[in-house]
Amino acid sequence: MNNNFIEIIQSLYSDLSIEDFYPNEIGQNNDVFIVNKSLVFRFPKYKNGINQLRRETEILKYIKGIISTPIPNPIYQSFEELKPGKVFTGYNLIDGVPLWKESLTGVNSVELVKGLAKQLVSFLVELHSISGEKASRDLKLKVRNPLEEMYSLYDKIQNNVFPFIRSDAQKEISQSFETFLGKAFSNLDITFIHGDFGASNILWNPETSMISGIIDFGGSGLGDPAYDFAGILSSYGEDFLDMCINLYPNGDEIFERVKFYKSTFALQEALHGIENGDRQAFEDGIKDYR
Repeated sequence: MNNNFIEIIQSLYSDLSIEDFYPNEIGQNNDVFIVNKSLVFRFPKYKNGINQLRRETEILKYIKGIISTPIPNPIYQSFEELKPGKVFTGYNLIDGVPLWKESLTGVNSVELVKGLAKQLVSFLVELHSISGEKASRDLKLKVRNPLEEMYSLYDKIQNNVFPFIRSDAQKEISQSFETFLGKAFSNLDITFIHGDFGASNILWNPETSMISGIIDFGGSGLGDPAYDFAGILSSYGEDFLDMCINLYPNGDEIFERVKFYKSTFALQEALHGIENGDRQAFEDGIKDYR
């Protein structure tokens, strides 16, 4: 099977000499391969993944000149024949390993931890500097209204996930959503956001304690900047979030929204499991609510 992927790449890029080629991970939506220990190729498994990869490729090209942190730069691509197995992108492998919570906890200098917080916030400040209006115009992206999104999510959770949730937890979830939806957040600044800003997509070099890159812009688009900080809270906890919020312009104004968004993550995972027949995602998301 791997030979098919090699042939497809070589048919378009005959000057690329492929010496070794191995699967990198079992991706949910993509087959991912490392070529020559230096290139990452992604092949969408499904039709809807093709549209997502094309959109992600456009986004990466657009933000490349704005972001100073290394991000994937698709130098190889094929969107001629829009079929799974034929469509791909390829980019130079970004050095580094995911900055897991255990890795952060193992950093024994407060100054180095502050340095990591500063680098992450610098990335978010650059990304969030792209206004919703500008990105919508340049990339034809739909502006996501956070309140409408949360109304829709609440509705889906009530209809699909509540039957599996114990009654006291249902009441807590309802109260949390209704409090959030009742707030006047109409003047929210909509900006460009990463959309999945968690540990697995933040790469670092443990020897230098430097962020080496940010990956996976598949969920990127227009939304509430607080959503990206919810990813930090979910991955690293409140102390590190506080450090980041204090470095972000007017960070205290987004704190309440950050905590709310984070509270929805497990429920979103359970919902994803139900909607896509993914038993593991459902179990992971629902376990604290049974």
